[in-house]
Amino acid sequence: MTGSRWEAPDKAEADRAGAGISDDKEQFATYEEAVGWINAQVPLLGIRQGLERMERLMELLDHPERRLSFLHVAGTNGKGSTCAFLTEALLASGYQVGTFTSPYIVKFTNRLQFNGRDISEEDLLAIANQLKPLAEEMAKTELGPPTMFELVTTLALVYFARVVQPDFVVWEAGLGGRRDCTNIVIPVLSIITNIGHDHMDIIGDTIEAIAEEKAGIVKPGVPLISAVEQPEALHVIERVCREKESTLYLLRRDYQAVPEENAAGRQRMTFRGPFRSHEGVPVSLNGPHQFKNAAVALMALEVLHRDHAVRCEEEALRKAFGHTRWPGRLELVREDPRLVLDGAHNPEGGEALAAALRQSYAYRKLNLVIGMISTKDHEGFLRHVLPLADTVIFTQPDYHKKLGASELADRAERLARELDLPLVIEVQPEWKRALDRLLDRTGEEDLAVVTGTLYLISDVRSWVLDRSESEKGW
Repeated sequence: MTGSRWEAPDKAEADRAGAGISDDKEQFATYEEAVGWINAQVPLLGIRQGLERMERLMELLDHPERRLSFLHVAGTNGKGSTCAFLTEALLASGYQVGTFTSPYIVKFTNRLQFNGRDISEEDLLAIANQLKPLAEEMAKTELGPPTMFELVTTLALVYFARVVQPDFVVWEAGLGGRRDCTNIVIPVLSIITNIGHDHMDIIGDTIEAIAEEKAGIVKPGVPLISAVEQPEALHVIERVCREKESTLYLLRRDYQAVPEENAAGRQRMTFRGPFRSHEGVPVSLNGPHQFKNAAVALMALEVLHRDHAVRCEEEALRKAFGHTRWPGRLELVREDPRLVLDGAHNPEGGEALAAALRQSYAYRKLNLVIGMISTKDHEGFLRHVLPLADTVIFTQPDYHKKLGASELADRAERLARELDLPLVIEVQPEWKRALDRLLDRTGEEDLAVVTGTLYLISDVRSWVLDRSESEKGW
């Protein structure tokens, strides 16, 4: 095992103390203390990709990752929806299922679920207390301390392997794939939903480079399911599959999703695969892009059925795909006026949102609230959604990497002039006031949409549904 030496930043001791990271062996007394310690690693350590620290943690914990059967899901967009379809289908087929996803929408425990229920606060606290001394010892080595996402990933592996022991773990990648800490596992099946422009400052600034990173989850002899479309991305993925002797099942070439009905709340498709076909499959998640995600999940289930004798009866599949839920993705959270939340935050997500608004929803006027973080391709996203809107209110998420509402509005105004859009633009930095303004402007026949970063969606969703504050986090 190799690793570069980790150099602590200036005033490291003071920073660590301020973040609640001590060098003693005191245990956390509460769930809140444990989550606070984990989240404190974000501003302190940031993102440090690579598997060296995960490999060491797995050694120290006697390799919990070797005791589980994983479905590893990577891709730019659609990972969470695909994970939701897979989880629901396996549960409906009688299996015990662990699910690991990020970011969470309401509460930290949303990341780790067993049979659709969050990890208990008690289990999370107990495992965090197991990990704390290991993290403190690692901090003294050349590897440095584990990051927040490495701690959460390790916590998930311990929970699934030692506490609940599911039949399958639906395992969502974080950033990229090759150097992502979730790539510590050897899955029974891998999925790359699609390739798009996101996290380009970390995993690459071209489609080919991003595809190379995501194809890093492909393991020797393990089949890959994908809906990747761009020729330059396909070239990379096909090459990696040949090198790893992994069978590639590709949408449109090896399996198809044929829409039968496409309206919000009433979506249905025919799935045609190499082994079986399924007609009239309900797709409960809204938007035409969900046909692809559902087809990817169905193809994965078909491969599991053939290669691992996994039960996938027609009735169970229909029930599962008709009842799958995934918060914050074209989710209707209010009826009067209609309010939809969608966490689209990159150009491809904006394109999918725009297609859904055109094809699946009827409205007189479309009013939007948009808030984003600073590292995204804002213009690429706005080019898709601004032409559809009558009014856009720009706000900003309660997050340290937020892009100011005025700066985002300035970019939108330049784009609106370029595209000659008759668009009303408003600025309201406080998201609650922006939401109130949005609802005030939206009539009975209109549609209100809040979109952009999931950090904004998380806050708005909790406020609209429960009048509560979300924990939200990466």
